Amino acid sequence: MQQWHYQLTIPPAFNQATIRACLQAWLIPKRIQGQLRQTRRIYLNGVQTSIARVVHPGDQLALTFIASDFRTPTSSYLLDNHYQPTILYQTADLLVVDKPAGIKSHPNRPDENGSILNYLAPELAKTHQAPYMVHRLDQMTSGAMLVAKNPVVVPILDRLISEKIIHRKYLAWVRGHFTAAVGQLNAPIGHDPADKRKRWINTADAQPASTDYRVLTTTAHHSLVALTLHTGRTHQLRVHLAASGHPIIGDPLYDVAAGTAPRLLLHARQLDLQLPFSTTRVTVPAPLPPIFQQPQQIDQL
Repeated sequence: MQQWHYQLTIPPAFNQATIRACLQAWLIPKRIQGQLRQTRRIYLNGVQTSIARVVHPGDQLALTFIASDFRTPTSSYLLDNHYQPTILYQTADLLVVDKPAGIKSHPNRPDENGSILNYLAPELAKTHQAPYMVHRLDQMTSGAMLVAKNPVVVPILDRLISEKIIHRKYLAWVRGHFTAAVGQLNAPIGHDPADKRKRWINTADAQPASTDYRVLTTTAHHSLVALTLHTGRTHQLRVHLAASGHPIIGDPLYDVAAGTAPRLLLHARQLDLQLPFSTTRVTVPAPLPPIFQQPQQIDQL
């Protein structure tokens, strides 16, 4: 039976806390907390204990997770050695990969190869690990993409993203100029009733969406903007910018002049991470693609 063992040192901030409070602070889902408790997989300083036990700094808390704790315990992506992704940062639990434009984040079918997760699988298999999807980038978007190495941290990372503790920042070249250099785009996003491939604002099934933007520089016809996601709707940045009258250059769905551009000019420039089971924060930037640094060329698109 596959297991994942964690040996955690109680930090000073958790002095006099119960183990239950520690598990809650680490964002372990309640369902999994219950399974750890019911099957007696919690040890403090080498002794099996209850979640009501009070802990002190330096105590050693051991947790053992098993496959039945998770909805998707097994990562079964096919191993593909045709490309070796650049890993920008990694720990025992996660990695940040520099995804090139044009490569899918994940396969759409079990028998499909050629995605970032397929390409990561061979290297992780060497250490008996596997890639698990946390968030995805559109195929034509480049930049920093977060990947889990085990199922334990997947729900934790999901919570850190949904509660805006992990921040995702982007750069985009867009058409036109904004009237305000800084602002927020808040239109709700749902399915486009006229095109199943697309999303749009204020549709019947629209859900809340929020994007901050800041203009960094302009050319005669275009603007380079920094973007921060506060929600994670499908195509959120692309839709919010297009609906504001400033589609991302090269967007095949939302930019009417997309054919003049070599690619979608959207780049995930930085991930600000909160590491699982830790108070440590890490900022991981992704190198800027050359096209983003050529404003004169971009102004001709």
